[in-house]
Amino acid sequence: MSIATHTTAGTSAHPNTDPFRLAVIVGSTREGRFAPVVSNWFAATAEQHGDFEVDIIDLAHDRLPDVWAPMGSEPAAVVAAVGGRLAAADAFVVVTPEYNHSFPAGLKNMIDLFRSEWQGKPVGFVSYGGISGGLRAVEQLRLVFAEQHMVTTRDGLAFPMAWEKFDAEGRPVDVAGTEAAAKVMLDQLAWWTEATRSTRVRRPYGV
Repeated sequence: MSIATHTTAGTSAHPNTDPFRLAVIVGSTREGRFAPVVSNWFAATAEQHGDFEVDIIDLAHDRLPDVWAPMGSEPAAVVAAVGGRLAAADAFVVVTPEYNHSFPAGLKNMIDLFRSEWQGKPVGFVSYGGISGGLRAVEQLRLVFAEQHMVTTRDGLAFPMAWEKFDAEGRPVDVAGTEAAAKVMLDQLAWWTEATRSTRVRRPYGV
């Protein structure tokens, strides 16, 4: 999986022919987490969809600072690096667990650290957890991303009792049903990505 480079953040020189650059954001940083099982499967599925070129941003590896630099100062190297990858992305999918009816603190920290990198782009969700499958985390994320001037896909993927939904090789137990659900979300994401990317080329988003 790779990420393409381009000259203008958030736009493409050839919006009708370039693959969509999709950043898959892994929101869990807990030791022993289940996140890689879900995110690795989803990233591979997104690549196979045909419309997307995938870059995985894993917050357990790309450790963003909890204490921010003063406004106007030079950002830390990791912040600049992650910001560049977000700016280069045409769309996002967040893979998140649910903690106390919400999403992880590290994920909120990441969302708040950046602004223009998000704006005018679509985002989808893959959630997992216990009986709720992380859906309460997703509903809160929809509100947060709306404030970042983003559009969210109507459909997503949720895995209640997630450890029962994947086999030892990291494949969904219900392959057909899970892949069908993924395609619905990815098709919606591709539609919104095409619409927003082509519009940003003609009329850059800014507030």
